[in-house]
Amino acid sequence: MSKDVDYYVSLASPYTYMGGRRVPKIIADTGANFRIKPIMGAQVMAATGGLPVAKRHPARLAYRMVELERWKRHWSIPMNTQPKFFPVADGEAAQMVIAARQDGKDAIALANVFLACVWEGEADIADRATLIGAADKAGFDGNSLAAKIGDDGILAEYQTNTDEAIANQVFGMPWFIHDGVPYWGQDRIRFLAHVLAD
Repeated sequence: MSKDVDYYVSLASPYTYMGGRRVPKIIADTGANFRIKPIMGAQVMAATGGLPVAKRHPARLAYRMVELERWKRHWSIPMNTQPKFFPVADGEAAQMVIAARQDGKDAIALANVFLACVWEGEADIADRATLIGAADKAGFDGNSLAAKIGDDGILAEYQTNTDEAIANQVFGMPWFIHDGVPYWGQDRIRFLAHVLAD
């Protein structure tokens, strides 16, 4: 059995925020190699029959808030379940995470920083200055990473991640694939962690 995990993320997703907080410990405990793959959520939803939050039925929206509050209490996390900047475009944040990965930096840590900006910090990750400042505060070179936004190689990886996600029948975030087996959502991470620990 391998220790490789493909880790598909949206940097605006509340459940990626929740799950991403636990990924570093799983890596430390199991020695697994998580390959973070930011994707274009709108393309994935369009391809798999999903709807953006604003277009969902009121019943689904009401239950979404129940679930977010429930999980916030369960994990005892400093989460604002109705953040100021949501929905928010996460494309530039995703490109900076890809740039960090290409540079051999801790891209998962950077993704978690940006997710916390949305769900804890009431910060707008569609604003480049916000991204640079958050990256700098976390010990990254924010300007260097931001300079790669729009780079052909970054955009190509971003699209490849998205195409690969659709081909792998990904329809929600976070999504993990280990040895061909999918795990969807922050609540299924426990099953993945158990397999990786064997």
